Amino acid sequence: MAYHRAHGVDTRIARIFNTYGPRMRLNDGRAIPNFVYQALTGRPLTVYGDGSQTRSFCYVSDMIEGLWRLLKTGVAQPINLGNPKEMTILELAKKVRELVGSKDEIVFKPLPADDPKVRHPDITKAKTLLGWEPNVSLEDGLRETIAYFRGRIHG
Repeated sequence: MAYHRAHGVDTRIARIFNTYGPRMRLNDGRAIPNFVYQALTGRPLTVYGDGSQTRSFCYVSDMIEGLWRLLKTGVAQPINLGNPKEMTILELAKKVRELVGSKDEIVFKPLPADDPKVRHPDITKAKTLLGWEPNVSLEDGLRETIAYFRGRIHG
Protein backbone atom coordinates (compact mmCIF):
# COMPACT_ATOMS: atom_id res chain seq x y z
CA MET A 1 0.00 0.00 0.00
CA ALA A 2 2.92 2.33 0.73
CA TYR A 3 4.17 2.13 -2.88
CA HIS A 4 0.65 2.49 -4.20
CA ARG A 5 0.05 5.63 -2.14
CA ALA A 6 3.48 7.23 -2.47
CA HIS A 7 4.36 6.38 -6.06
CA GLY A 8 1.04 5.57 -7.70
CA VAL A 9 2.18 2.02 -8.46
CA ASP A 10 -0.59 -0.24 -9.75
CA THR A 11 -0.90 -2.86 -7.02
CA ARG A 12 -3.00 -5.83 -6.00
CA ILE A 13 -2.83 -7.12 -2.43
CA ALA A 14 -4.17 -10.58 -1.62
CA ARG A 15 -4.25 -11.83 1.96
CA ILE A 16 -4.12 -15.57 1.37
CA PHE A 17 -5.56 -17.87 4.05
CA ASN A 18 -4.85 -21.62 4.46
CA THR A 19 -4.72 -23.04 0.94
CA TYR A 20 -4.26 -26.74 0.24
CA GLY A 21 -4.29 -29.24 -2.59
CA PRO A 22 -2.17 -31.58 -4.68
CA ARG A 23 1.54 -30.87 -5.01
CA MET A 24 1.99 -29.76 -1.42
CA ARG A 25 5.20 -31.07 0.14
CA LEU A 26 4.86 -34.23 2.24
CA ASN A 27 6.81 -32.55 5.04
CA ASP A 28 5.06 -29.19 4.69
CA GLY A 29 4.35 -28.96 8.42
CA ARG A 30 0.78 -27.74 8.02
CA ALA A 31 -2.28 -29.61 9.27
CA ILE A 32 -3.58 -31.17 6.04
CA PRO A 33 -0.27 -32.55 4.72
CA ASN A 34 0.62 -33.79 8.21
CA PHE A 35 -2.70 -35.56 8.76
CA VAL A 36 -2.81 -37.08 5.27
CA TYR A 37 0.78 -38.30 5.46
CA GLN A 38 0.28 -39.76 8.93
CA ALA A 39 -2.98 -41.48 7.94
CA LEU A 40 -1.54 -42.95 4.73
CA THR A 41 1.55 -44.29 6.48
CA GLY A 42 -0.29 -45.88 9.41
CA ARG A 43 0.90 -43.40 12.01
CA PRO A 44 -1.18 -41.76 14.73
CA LEU A 45 -2.51 -38.36 13.70
CA THR A 46 -0.94 -35.62 15.83
CA VAL A 47 -3.23 -32.88 17.11
CA TYR A 48 -1.79 -30.01 19.11
CA GLY A 49 -3.72 -28.87 22.17
CA ASP A 50 -7.19 -30.33 22.51
CA GLY A 51 -7.94 -29.73 18.82
CA SER A 52 -10.62 -27.14 19.51
CA GLN A 53 -8.75 -24.36 17.68
CA THR A 54 -10.46 -23.57 14.38
CA ARG A 55 -9.14 -23.12 10.88
CA SER A 56 -10.59 -22.77 7.42
CA PHE A 57 -9.18 -24.37 4.30
CA CYS A 58 -9.41 -23.17 0.70
CA TYR A 59 -8.76 -25.57 -2.18
CA VAL A 60 -6.04 -24.40 -4.56
CA SER A 61 -8.24 -24.06 -7.66
CA ASP A 62 -10.56 -21.74 -5.75
CA MET A 63 -7.58 -19.67 -4.60
CA ILE A 64 -6.24 -19.39 -8.14
CA GLU A 65 -9.64 -18.18 -9.35
CA GLY A 66 -9.71 -15.55 -6.59
CA LEU A 67 -6.20 -14.35 -7.42
CA TRP A 68 -7.02 -14.22 -11.13
CA ARG A 69 -10.14 -12.15 -10.50
CA LEU A 70 -8.17 -9.79 -8.26
CA LEU A 71 -5.46 -9.35 -10.89
CA LYS A 72 -8.04 -8.38 -13.53
CA THR A 73 -9.50 -5.58 -11.39
CA GLY A 74 -8.36 -2.12 -10.43
CA VAL A 75 -8.79 -2.94 -6.72
CA ALA A 76 -5.74 -1.71 -4.79
CA GLN A 77 -6.99 -2.38 -1.26
CA PRO A 78 -6.12 -5.64 0.53
CA ILE A 79 -8.55 -8.48 -0.24
CA ASN A 80 -8.88 -11.60 1.92
CA LEU A 81 -8.93 -14.81 -0.09
CA GLY A 82 -9.79 -18.04 1.66
CA ASN A 83 -12.68 -20.15 2.83
CA PRO A 84 -14.79 -18.62 5.61
CA LYS A 85 -16.15 -22.03 6.72
CA GLU A 86 -14.41 -22.96 9.98
CA MET A 87 -13.84 -26.34 11.53
CA THR A 88 -11.83 -27.54 14.49
CA ILE A 89 -8.47 -29.16 13.96
CA LEU A 90 -9.83 -32.28 15.66
CA GLU A 91 -12.73 -32.39 13.17
CA LEU A 92 -10.21 -32.08 10.33
CA ALA A 93 -8.10 -34.93 11.70
CA LYS A 94 -11.19 -37.15 11.95
CA LYS A 95 -12.30 -36.22 8.41
CA VAL A 96 -8.87 -37.06 6.95
CA ARG A 97 -8.79 -40.34 8.85
CA GLU A 98 -12.27 -41.20 7.53
CA LEU A 99 -11.44 -40.37 3.89
CA VAL A 100 -8.18 -42.31 4.00
CA GLY A 101 -9.90 -45.27 5.67
CA SER A 102 -7.49 -45.21 8.59
CA LYS A 103 -8.23 -46.56 12.05
CA ASP A 104 -5.10 -45.05 13.58
CA GLU A 105 -5.45 -43.17 16.81
CA ILE A 106 -5.32 -39.42 17.27
CA VAL A 107 -2.69 -38.32 19.75
CA PHE A 108 -2.59 -34.97 21.49
CA LYS A 109 0.55 -32.91 22.09
CA PRO A 110 1.03 -29.55 23.80
CA LEU A 111 -0.30 -26.56 21.91
CA PRO A 112 2.45 -24.14 20.79
CA ALA A 113 2.20 -20.85 22.69
CA ASP A 114 1.69 -18.73 19.55
CA ASP A 115 -0.97 -20.96 17.94
CA PRO A 116 -4.08 -18.87 17.18
CA LYS A 117 -7.41 -20.15 18.53
CA VAL A 118 -9.40 -18.96 15.50
CA ARG A 119 -8.26 -18.41 11.94
CA HIS A 120 -10.71 -17.67 9.14
CA PRO A 121 -11.07 -14.85 6.64
CA ASP A 122 -13.82 -12.32 6.20
CA ILE A 123 -14.27 -12.50 2.41
CA THR A 124 -16.97 -9.83 2.14
CA LYS A 125 -14.74 -7.64 -0.08
CA ALA A 126 -13.87 -10.59 -2.32
CA LYS A 127 -17.56 -11.37 -2.78
CA THR A 128 -18.51 -7.75 -3.37
CA LEU A 129 -15.58 -6.47 -5.44
CA LEU A 130 -14.52 -9.66 -7.25
CA GLY A 131 -17.72 -11.72 -7.30
CA TRP A 132 -15.63 -14.52 -5.79
CA GLU A 133 -16.13 -17.15 -3.14
CA PRO A 134 -14.77 -20.69 -2.87
CA ASN A 135 -16.77 -23.50 -4.47
CA VAL A 136 -14.83 -26.72 -3.82
CA SER A 137 -16.05 -28.53 -0.71
CA LEU A 138 -13.50 -29.59 1.88
CA GLU A 139 -14.38 -33.24 1.28
CA ASP A 140 -13.87 -32.98 -2.50
CA GLY A 141 -10.61 -31.07 -2.07
CA LEU A 142 -9.35 -33.56 0.49
CA ARG A 143 -10.14 -36.48 -1.83
CA GLU A 144 -7.97 -34.89 -4.56
CA THR A 145 -5.20 -34.10 -2.09
CA ILE A 146 -5.26 -37.59 -0.59
CA ALA A 147 -5.11 -39.17 -4.06
CA TYR A 148 -2.03 -37.08 -4.85
CA PHE A 149 -0.31 -37.98 -1.57
CA ARG A 150 -1.23 -41.66 -1.98
CA GLY A 151 0.53 -41.65 -5.38
CA ARG A 152 3.61 -39.99 -3.91
CA ILE A 153 3.85 -42.33 -0.93
CA HIS A 154 2.81 -45.64 -2.49
CA GLY A 155 4.10 -44.73 -5.94
